[in-house]
Amino acid sequence: MNLDRFSINQMTVKQLPLPALAAHCIRLGIPGIGLWREPVQEYGVEAAARLVRDAGLAVTTLCRGGFFTGDAWLESNREAIDECVVLGTDTLVLVSGGLPAGSRDLSAARARIADAIGELAPYAAQRGVRLAIEPLHPMFASDRCAVSTLDQALAIAEEFPADQVGVVVDTYHLWWDDRAPAAVARAGAAGRIHSFQLADWTTPLPAGVLNGRGQLGTGAIDLAAWCARVAEAGYTGPVEVELFNDELWERDGVEVLEETLGAFLAV
Repeated sequence: MNLDRFSINQMTVKQLPLPALAAHCIRLGIPGIGLWREPVQEYGVEAAARLVRDAGLAVTTLCRGGFFTGDAWLESNREAIDECVVLGTDTLVLVSGGLPAGSRDLSAARARIADAIGELAPYAAQRGVRLAIEPLHPMFASDRCAVSTLDQALAIAEEFPADQVGVVVDTYHLWWDDRAPAAVARAGAAGRIHSFQLADWTTPLPAGVLNGRGQLGTGAIDLAAWCARVAEAGYTGPVEVELFNDELWERDGVEVLEETLGAFLAV
């Protein structure tokens, strides 16, 4: 891994407005950025596209599509695909959604997710956008993502061509699963690793657990081993650092960006 592969996810330093983030990426030699729909929409999709293009930044992913177990998902996801085209990224990250309201049927939720991706995939393919299914840690299965393991994500993705539907390998969500290394190899052999994201696991988890993604090198995950594992699987694309962390968000954004870059290079 080197700086040429580094991408900073916008949420890692969400306290930085997009123009400031782009400017400091240029200053630090950071080549890639992962964008989120809400702040991009607030700034303006067309304006954000011009900004990152003029800065020479590659948009490595757009997050997020998905939430297929709720209502009005099709229109929202088609809009997300269209935004990918405008922003110049070929990868839409899917956070697939948890249990529908009033349901306790996890298997049915996963089947609904697979059906929804089947309906969305042709539109994405027409637009030249890959759908990247991100399995989330099981603690999010009820409310955010019923797809909890890489094997589950691959079981859905493998129903489609690899250049249409693949997976996200995110260390924060997968590090605990002893089946994940074999799944990484399987995904890599099929060309289905569409994104690789790094975050560390630190405890105790904060209230609400969502914002507990630790700075690289501060937690329990052997990040160097994961980088080697994904490389051995044949993945040569960008490596995004995506951190949700209240303590980092309370600090100076430029300081956090520089710290994150240093932590990435150390890993």
